[in-house]
Amino acid sequence: MKYIVTALAMLVASATLFAQKSIYHKDWIDFNKNGKKDIYEDPAASPEERVKDLLGQMTIDEKTCQTATLYGFGRVLKDEQPTPGWKNEIWKDGIANIDEMLNGLARNKKAQTKYSYPFSRHAEAINKVQRWFVEETRLGIPVDFTNEGIHGLNHDHATAFPAPIGIGSSWNRTLVRQMGQIVGKEAKALGYTNVYAPILDVARDQRWGRVVETYGEEPFLIAQLGTEMAAGIQENGVAATLKHFAVYSIPKGGRDGNARTDPHVAPREMHQLFLYPFKKVIANAHPMGIMSSYNDWDGVPVTASHYFLTELLRQQFGFNGYVVSDSRAVEFVSEKHHVARDYKGAVKMVMEAGLNVRTEFDPPETFIRPLRELVKEGALSVETLDQRVAEVLKVKFRLGLFDHPYVNDPKQADRTVATKESEAVALQLNRESLVLLKNSPPRGQTQPLLPLSINQYKKILVTGPLAGEKSHAISRYGPSNKEVISVLEGIRYYVGDKAAIQYIKGCDVADATWPESEIIETPLTGEETAAISEAAEAAKQSDVVIAVVGEDDKRVGESLSRTGLNLPGRQLKLLQELKKTGKPIVMVLINGQPLTINWENRYLDAILEAWFPGPQGGTAVAEALFGAYNPGGKLTMTFPKTTGQIELNFPFKPASHAGQPGDGPNGYGRTAVVGPLYPFGYGLSYTGFEYSNLRVSPEKGKTQSDISVTVNVKNTGAVKGDEVVQLYVKDRVSSVTTYESVLRGFERVSLNPGETKTVHFKLIPEDLSILDKDMHFVVEPGTFDIMIGSSSEDIKLKKSIELE
Repeated sequence: MKYIVTALAMLVASATLFAQKSIYHKDWIDFNKNGKKDIYEDPAASPEERVKDLLGQMTIDEKTCQTATLYGFGRVLKDEQPTPGWKNEIWKDGIANIDEMLNGLARNKKAQTKYSYPFSRHAEAINKVQRWFVEETRLGIPVDFTNEGIHGLNHDHATAFPAPIGIGSSWNRTLVRQMGQIVGKEAKALGYTNVYAPILDVARDQRWGRVVETYGEEPFLIAQLGTEMAAGIQENGVAATLKHFAVYSIPKGGRDGNARTDPHVAPREMHQLFLYPFKKVIANAHPMGIMSSYNDWDGVPVTASHYFLTELLRQQFGFNGYVVSDSRAVEFVSEKHHVARDYKGAVKMVMEAGLNVRTEFDPPETFIRPLRELVKEGALSVETLDQRVAEVLKVKFRLGLFDHPYVNDPKQADRTVATKESEAVALQLNRESLVLLKNSPPRGQTQPLLPLSINQYKKILVTGPLAGEKSHAISRYGPSNKEVISVLEGIRYYVGDKAAIQYIKGCDVADATWPESEIIETPLTGEETAAISEAAEAAKQSDVVIAVVGEDDKRVGESLSRTGLNLPGRQLKLLQELKKTGKPIVMVLINGQPLTINWENRYLDAILEAWFPGPQGGTAVAEALFGAYNPGGKLTMTFPKTTGQIELNFPFKPASHAGQPGDGPNGYGRTAVVGPLYPFGYGLSYTGFEYSNLRVSPEKGKTQSDISVTVNVKNTGAVKGDEVVQLYVKDRVSSVTTYESVLRGFERVSLNPGETKTVHFKLIPEDLSILDKDMHFVVEPGTFDIMIGSSSEDIKLKKSIELE
């Protein structure tokens, strides 16, 4: 009898396998297993026709399953591969997306898996998961496999790039486009179909912890680079999901963590600064995804706002993909914002507002079951549910998931991900993210300290808590398990045996009482005094000091906003003791946000800003220090002198950054520090540049005219260098108060010694528009100044035009 039962089981299994195989036809897949080609299974039908047909076949249970995320293995999902138990889970009726499936993050022990690497093994594993949904659910709706990718795909051993604040400092559209292409290509090869990138948040408060994840403070630059990143990802048939929509990056006081609410932003400012990048990238790159944020604006949670998710996003901006919530965004509607009585009420609000998919580190049924109850009770209309589901399904059709649901050649992943070519692009982006902040001659010398001459400096001290640090190169939202070259290692590899390198740490990143020690200074411990003294004594015996200081990944990032922006801990005391030795000092900054480095800027000889570089950052820094590479990056955030100046950003309204009057009826004073330490767009070079022959055409035109701008730029120095040519526009008189000037063009050009290039810009009417009194974007007649500069403050040439 035992053998008969076994034989019957084998027969049933064989019949099931045959049935599953039989759904695959030459040009189509029988997803619903009914033996005929339905419209939704027909590749020749339009996405709209296919969505309508599929939606008509779906039950309420199947529809609601397309509104939630299943977090992948090690987060919510307990299984690395499908099991018989999946037939008893809520996703037996399908699921919208599975996030971070088998990506193998080094810092999440629960998520580590044998399927993340080699790359082909991951592609095969994803195929098995996808096959289960296609073959084992009634309608066979494929899964959208999502993953993060703001500075490289969030996957084991994938190509890793610098942090976005460094990427922004490159001002290089071409490189960012290449980065997007690499991220999209690697995602496709590994089986991911949707990448949560780029971040388009406009970072206007330097204290905010997630500054490190943004391109900077200026919306035009963010829109330009965001367009390239999103378009690059989607070139590979993978969706790009923009985040975080909207007004997320300016919480009150820059506070994050448990705060994350209450942005104080006026409507006009919201449109001109914070919504501008989303509007532009949607129009230019047509992204298939948007992530809604968990903050409120003017008392209404964004994820529960019909105005944001439907009126603005879809009706005005033309977005036609699907909206996924950030984690906790739905929960916060009732738990934090208290605009819904309970979670079920929050589910109703977000669905009616326009949310398509809920993401949270909870099982998907916590959202799906109350949603089903709402529909059953008539509290949420079936028409609303159908609309939300249709928008998700349309993206899946656009991605080709109903025609090619699997990775065609899993072995190809091993030849596609983290190649020599992609790593070379990452290294170049590391180089171009470097910003030279200061370069002065040491005492008694006439030439700037950098680049360092190995022939001159034979004994080099490398010190500082970030010199040997590597953790900043591997973050939550990027690749992991990468070999990281620290700054110390990069210097040692570059110098070799041509000079003697000594390393002494000097101090930790922060002291034991930090951050309280920022407001109540505590005495140095005996160990701290000894460590600093050891570094100072070593400096006396050295020819030059390279001090690598700043922040690590425990000092800046998500939920890591700061109240002070000085170097943490005892780092300034270390620098001050090093200064007393009289030796030349180069300060290399490893950090994720602008810091108030006033003493350092005044007294140290040279400062190189490296941000949070990628794994190859040590190589790039060493090349810059010793002259193999000439740094040419520019700041995308204003460096304040003190946190008391915040908000201090570009662009700004007339006189909003002005000082105090010396006399007059409104009083006078000398009570405030005025002006930035380093302005937006600032950055030095080892060479010089000369601007000439600015031409603007037409100089008199119509408000709807295109404007052509050209300028010549010459390298006047002895070494090759990059200059970021910046175009600013000033509207002299307007019907409402507008910005002193706005960035409306930039180009990074590389010039050999003595070489001249002509840089071309085209201004379109939108570039000259403002929001008028009625909140309409218009170009008003009048005089406009067209300015070309090396930074927002260093304007080289200017011409005026008249528009009527």
